[in-house]
Amino acid sequence: MERVPMTKVGADALKKNLAYLKGEKRHQIVATIETARAHGDLSENAEYHAAKEDQGMNEAKVKDIEDKLARANIIEPALIKSEKVVFGATVELMDVNNEKMLTYQIVGVDEADIEKGMVSITSPIARALIGKEEGDTAVVLAPGGERELEIQSIAYV
Repeated sequence: MERVPMTKVGADALKKNLAYLKGEKRHQIVATIETARAHGDLSENAEYHAAKEDQGMNEAKVKDIEDKLARANIIEPALIKSEKVVFGATVELMDVNNEKMLTYQIVGVDEADIEKGMVSITSPIARALIGKEEGDTAVVLAPGGERELEIQSIAYV
């Protein structure tokens, strides 16, 4: 069973989403199915079939989240003491190509949100940074070509 790394914040967000899917979302779907059944013939009832499909997708999401939480390796970045970039690190970088400063935190796959500066542990940027130290330069193979990122600082918060 492969462990799924995630921060405590990410695990809490998954738990909150799971509670929504198992509670409020299930009740909404059941109500929609009941309303559609009241319209008569189910064989030609598009609303009913759409609601049943929504129900199936919701249950698949529930199973997926339950599986991830069961395999979760919850990591609290604030407890990490390392000079190197590892999971949970918040890394301040200088893009050598355009001298632009960037800040990324390396998080689990389900937590990634590039708009918030959170990159997945499986992303090219994270893979290039893992194991590096302050002052090192990481070469990232991006869709737009190679990017050189110089590590300015590493923090665990």
